Amino acid sequence: MIPSVMTSTIPLQTNLDGVICIGETRVTLDTVVGAFTDGATAEEIVQQYPTLKLADVYHVLGHYLDHRVEVDAYLQRRQDEAGQIRVETEARFDPQGVRARLLARRVRS
Repeated sequence: MIPSVMTSTIPLQTNLDGVICIGETRVTLDTVVGAFTDGATAEEIVQQYPTLKLADVYHVLGHYLDHRVEVDAYLQRRQDEAGQIRVETEARFDPQGVRARLLARRVRS
């Protein structure tokens, strides 16, 4: 007897900020793919992020391997956005001397 073919969806959800997360968790696609490309296995990723389900991580990694160009483009856009936010934040709040200002504030309190 041949088992019936089951289909499943990739457990990816886009949150309100447009960030892709795994399943019903707040663990991002960036995090899982980054860990995988750094050499972590699916089991190690789940061990590091216990809110993830092992099957979900395998689905996501399979999706990544099948759609590497698209996923890498998404990840690059996210890195570009993070870099732009960093530049804007540093322009608004000078990062030089932060520690000294915080310590001075503590002394005044």
